[in-house]
Parts: sequence; structure tokens; C-alpha cells
Amino acid sequence: MSEWKQKRFWTDVSVEKDEDGYSVALDGRRIKTPAKAPLILPARPMAEAVADEWAAQEGEIDPRRMPFTRSANAAIDKVRTQHGEVADLLADYGDSDLLCYRADRPQELVERQAEAWGPALDWAEQALGVRLEPRSGVIHRPQDPEALARLRAQVHALDAFRLAAFHDLVSLTGSLILGFAAARDWRPVDALWALSRLDEHWQEEQWGADDEAAAIEALKRDAFLHAKAFYDFA
Repeated sequence: MSEWKQKRFWTDVSVEKDEDGYSVALDGRRIKTPAKAPLILPARPMAEAVADEWAAQEGEIDPRRMPFTRSANAAIDKVRTQHGEVADLLADYGDSDLLCYRADRPQELVERQAEAWGPALDWAEQALGVRLEPRSGVIHRPQDPEALARLRAQVHALDAFRLAAFHDLVSLTGSLILGFAAARDWRPVDALWALSRLDEHWQEEQWGADDEAAAIEALKRDAFLHAKAFYDFA
């Protein structure tokens, strides 16, 4: 027996302004989240992106083609109700940040990491008021607790929509610093993604590319670019 799928039932999609933000309406009926909360969006560009996704649906509704709607639902139904837990989860990346865990050999990789990742740590010192220190090898060595506390406070200051986007900016790169760098436009988003993949690209140079790994990376890159767009729209 085939699974039932919802089909498009509306003709008109509109963006409506109210005192709490912006809503998207289908034939005048405002959309709700899967948890039945009002889908109230903080800015018109985000509402327009959500509206465009609903307008583009034809026949059966395909949630896979609605990334802004999914992210908005997550911000309202999940992040808003667990804001502290999500913020703490992301802040914890600071103590094991990708940019701080360096190879001890071969020398070419050591130098490449230092050249590529050092400027990001320098930027963080100026922009975030925090200096994280690199470590050689894989053994964990804690960062300065005061520095981590300052980073944690800045993560907790994000609203639910930005925190939902920030979750992907951090988790997809493995770096709290690169997450902040993307959010604050330190460098173009593609360049920041490339920084997060330095080790993988090094391995490709040594052993050749793997088609399956490349396909997975492409999906993650698309998710990272979407997270940046969602953050900017918030």
C-alpha cells in the first residue's frame, strides 16, 4: 500500500505583516509549524523565501525542496524551546575547535594548516575578544576557561532563528570560530567552507578523490550555504 502524500491544495501564496513579524498564507490561511505553532518569521526576506518555496510546489508537496521552511520550523519548534541546551552544545565546540587541532606531520600539512587557520584565530581574537591556542596531535588539551566563557555568552545571545542557522554553520565545519566567521562575514562563505575541508582536501591530493565522499561533501556544502543564507535573512 503506497504512503499517502499531501498534495498542493492552494492557489495563492502571500506574505502578511503583523505586530510579531511576518507570516506566509496559503489562500489567506496562515501556515503553522508541524507542532501547530504560528509560523511567524522575523524578517520579510525570510518570509519571502518561505513563500517562494510553497509557491514552487506542484502536485505532491516535497519537503526536501523547502529548506527555508524546514529551518524556520526547526527554529520555532525545537530551538526556541531548547535554546539553552542548543547554545551550550554549540559553545562546547570551542574547547575542541577544528582550527586548533593541528597535525604534527608531515611538514607540508603542518605548514598548510598554520597558514590557512592561523588568520581565523587572529580574526577571532579581534572580533570575538578570544584567543584560542592551537594544539599539535590528537590529545585534548583544554582551552582557557575565561575565553570559552566569553564565546559561550556570545552563542547564548543569538535568537532562536540565528541559533538554528548557527547550529549548522558550526556542526558542519566542526568549528565554533568558523561558525562565527560565517555569521559575521569575515570571508566569503565558500572560502570558509574550504577552510573547514582542508584536511579532507589534503587527503584527496595524496590518495585521489573518492566519488562517494565528494557527493557527501557537496550535500554538506549546500547545507552550509543554506545556513548562511538563513542566518542573513534572520
